[in-house]
Amino acid sequence: MTGNPSDAPTSPPSVTGNGPAVSRQEFDALFEAVRTWGRWTPADRGAWNRVTPERVRRAAALVRSGTVVPMARPWDTAPGPDNIRPALHYMSDLGDVEALEPSVHKDFLAVDYHGKAVSHLDALSHIAYRGDLYDGRAARELIDSGGARFGAVSALGALVTKGVLLDLPAVSGCAWLEPGRAVHAEDIVGAEEALGVTIGEGDAVLLRTGSLRRRQELGAWNPDAASAGLHVDAMPLLAERGIALLGGDGDSDVRPSPVDGLHSPVHALAIAAMGVPLLDNLDLEALSAAGAAAGRYAFLFLVAPLNVPGGTGSPVNPIAVL
Repeated sequence: MTGNPSDAPTSPPSVTGNGPAVSRQEFDALFEAVRTWGRWTPADRGAWNRVTPERVRRAAALVRSGTVVPMARPWDTAPGPDNIRPALHYMSDLGDVEALEPSVHKDFLAVDYHGKAVSHLDALSHIAYRGDLYDGRAARELIDSGGARFGAVSALGALVTKGVLLDLPAVSGCAWLEPGRAVHAEDIVGAEEALGVTIGEGDAVLLRTGSLRRRQELGAWNPDAASAGLHVDAMPLLAERGIALLGGDGDSDVRPSPVDGLHSPVHALAIAAMGVPLLDNLDLEALSAAGAAAGRYAFLFLVAPLNVPGGTGSPVNPIAVL
C-alpha cells in the first residue's frame, strides 16, 4: 500500500443504507439478549473456549488443495485519511554495527495498530461498555497504564478452527459494498445459501465488503466517517450460531453507527457482551478469488496473535488453508 496511487485521498462517500436507527434502550436490550457472561472458564478467552480439539480436527479435514492464503495487509508507513498514525519501519543495522563477517542487517518496527490500516486482532480487554469488560469485569479496576489484567491478548493463545467467508460483493454481483451500507441478518442467511456454507459453533466468520478493491480503484477515504459493515440486528443470528471469532476487511461496524450515542456498537456486542474477539482490516481479496476458484467458502482458519502480556490486541497475519 505504501506509495500506491490509491493512497491519494478522495472525497468522503455519500452515505445511505446504514439504518434502521436503533435507540440506546433497544441496544441495551440487545446487549442483554446476546451476552454470555459467566459461561466459560477461563473467562478471558471468551468464545474461543468453544473451539474444542474435535472442532479443530473437523476444521483440518476441510483442507483439500492445500492452497494457503494469508490475509494481512502490507505494513503501511504512508499517512493517509485511513492511516492517521502510520506504522514505523527503519533499518537499525546496515551491516556496519557488528563484526564484519557475516554481515548483519536489522530493522525496527513499531505500530499503533488499533486503527484502520493494520490487520489486527482485538482482545477482550479492548472494549468496555457501561464501564464493564466482558464477563462483567470492571474496566477501571483491571486496566491501567501497565496494561490489562483481564482479557489480555496473551490469554487467548492461538486459534485453529473452521473459517467461513461471507463474500457479499460476490453474492450481490457488485465490485464492493458502498461505504455506509449495512449488512443485516437476512444478508448473512442469503450469503450462506448463495455460497453453500453454514456458520456453525466455534467458527471464524469473515465478512468481505470489497473495501480494499474500492480503495485501489477510487482512492482512500476516512472509514471512520463511512464504511460498510454489520448492522447490530445481525448480531443475534451470529450469537445464536455460537461463533468464536468475527472479522472483515473493515472493522465489522457499519459507519456511521445506527445506534444513538455509540460509535462502535458491533464492537460492544461482540467483545463486551459475547466474548468474541474481532479481526479488523484484513485483506480478503485473495481469499475471495481462491474461494471462487475452488467453489467453496469454508476452510481451515488459523490465527496466532503476539504473546503480549497485558496487551489489548495484536497485529496478525491470519491464514486460510483450502
